[in-house]
Amino acid sequence: MNWSGYLKWWSCTALLVCVMFTQVYGLKPKTEENCEVCVKFVTKFMAGLPDDEKYNQEKIEKRLIETCKTKKGKDERFCYTIGAAETSATRMLNELTRPASLGMPAGKICAKINDKMDSVCDLKYEKQIDLASVNFRKLKVKDLKRILSDWDESCKGCTEKTDYINRIKELMPKHDPEAAEKLRQREEL
Repeated sequence: MNWSGYLKWWSCTALLVCVMFTQVYGLKPKTEENCEVCVKFVTKFMAGLPDDEKYNQEKIEKRLIETCKTKKGKDERFCYTIGAAETSATRMLNELTRPASLGMPAGKICAKINDKMDSVCDLKYEKQIDLASVNFRKLKVKDLKRILSDWDESCKGCTEKTDYINRIKELMPKHDPEAAEKLRQREEL
């Protein structure tokens, strides 16, 4: 084998290794199954942006910080992680705002963020409780408190499980009228 043949062989081998490495370790878009909170949050956030702000990184960043002020639960934790919350220790907003301003899909944005910080895709939403079919007496007090918290309500003076159940049933027509009607039909309300 002459020198040029040897060089071609190594060039092809190096190219093949690079292609294989990219396929295995490349930037793969994240989906709701493997990066639930990030993908849902970014999708909803980008859909809510006005047309005049969609391609302006500074306006997106400002809107993101405003949006994060009102978030709770896992969405609030996501905001904290990327640095959009006031109490955040780090700021990685450019990892979200720059690709968003270029029109990149939410899955790829989350993949880029996840490359910088693995904990972003570890966030999962808590399982939603179907209020229309649940037996409140079988729920834990923690779950009853979470229902009230999701509604931005509290139960002052509640010391017993039945106090929380009564408060939820009292507020249900206001926050989930369909579930309240179904419970009323089941004669639980």
